[in-house]
Amino acid sequence: MLTVHPQYNKDTTGKSLVILPQNEFDTLMEELEELEDIQLYDEAKKNDTGERIPMDEAFKLIEAKRKEK
Repeated sequence: MLTVHPQYNKDTTGKSLVILPQNEFDTLMEELEELEDIQLYDEAKKNDTGERIPMDEAFKLIEAKRKEK
């Protein structure tokens, strides 16, 4: 479980701010990125049709798309 030690403050307009130590912020961002990866994986699995292509063919398709740009 992630432990954070937030500090609460207000800016000059009265808007609430949360301040975290850098290492806690970095850890929080890493956790969010991992969560996003898991969500993308779950979405890809849900839409998986089972169709596959050989890796060399996939690389050729990727290179062809790059050259189009």
